[in-house]
Amino acid sequence: MQSITVKTSVDSYPVIVGHNVKQEIPNVLKKLSPSKVLIVTDTSIDSLYGGDIFSLVSNEWETSKYVIPSGEASKSFEMFYELHTFALEKELDRKSVIIAFGGGVVGDLTGFVAATFMRGIPFIQVPTTLLAHDSAVGGKVAINHPEGKNMIGAFYQPKAVIYDTLYLQSLPESEMRSGFAEVIKHSLIRSESLYHYLISEIKLIDDITEQHLQRMILEGIQIKADVVSKDEKELGLRAILNYGHTLGHAVEAEAGYGKLSHGDSVAIGMLFATWLSNKKLNANLPYEELKAWFKGIGFPINIPESHSTEQLINKMKKDKKTKSKQITMILLKSIGITTEEKFSDDELYSLLTEWRMKERSGILD
Repeated sequence: MQSITVKTSVDSYPVIVGHNVKQEIPNVLKKLSPSKVLIVTDTSIDSLYGGDIFSLVSNEWETSKYVIPSGEASKSFEMFYELHTFALEKELDRKSVIIAFGGGVVGDLTGFVAATFMRGIPFIQVPTTLLAHDSAVGGKVAINHPEGKNMIGAFYQPKAVIYDTLYLQSLPESEMRSGFAEVIKHSLIRSESLYHYLISEIKLIDDITEQHLQRMILEGIQIKADVVSKDEKELGLRAILNYGHTLGHAVEAEAGYGKLSHGDSVAIGMLFATWLSNKKLNANLPYEELKAWFKGIGFPINIPESHSTEQLINKMKKDKKTKSKQITMILLKSIGITTEEKFSDDELYSLLTEWRMKERSGILD
């Protein structure tokens, strides 16, 4: 078991990582002295581990459980409203605690419910996916809107993150790959040594061992914790965590939430951002190496043909980071060193069109 402390402007909380660390949940709850506990999970996790957390908690506290449908579509206003209704029916109060037991969808939705129920009650993240090593830390909680991902939400930190690697053993390859994209992102924006470790050790998703997981999760969380502690509400430095996400979110939204995974979409976004860094900044990033690696792992390396560049630009213009009608992109000067560049929609349309055409024709820069 290892623990990392995330420090924010008003508080700090532990991220506990290891095998079978779910046993720490009662200890965290005792410090919070909850009147009641609500566990929110999804159908997939409930079918595999539904009794795990409930049995740990219900012996000492009055506990309820709410199971949402698995998938990105549950990050909706309708599900947000249903959870509030359930919490009111169970008579939760300001001393109650909500536990988010699942992947990024469960964590984002549950965290937003916790942030808004009675103007905010405590919650704990118990992530069950590799992708959630990113989303469970940092306090960005939200639901989706048809016009954009995570457009309705808040900055609201959990009281603790309990990351039990036991739950990762049952992940299908597609979900492990989706989470691995965020691990790669952390290496590209902050750690050249982690990047070289990953590309040398992991050629296929099946190559990921328990030892790899421990290092990836701990280093990824440490990188994010360092960034969040310096910029909790994304006013500056924290924007670097969006590397690959400006286009990635647009691709994901254009496909329809749940049709193309978050990680696969971000992988496409990172490839474009890497190519754009070389073109715009004259960086010397290993674009072809990255693309070949992504292809071998199973990431898509091209935007689906059905996605028009115009529609993607329109969605990128609605990104939360867009200001004064200029689209902000996080680019790399080199691996581990980021910068921020602004583009007009016409300029970015031209560049994205150029990249797509070159990739389709196989032309190398």
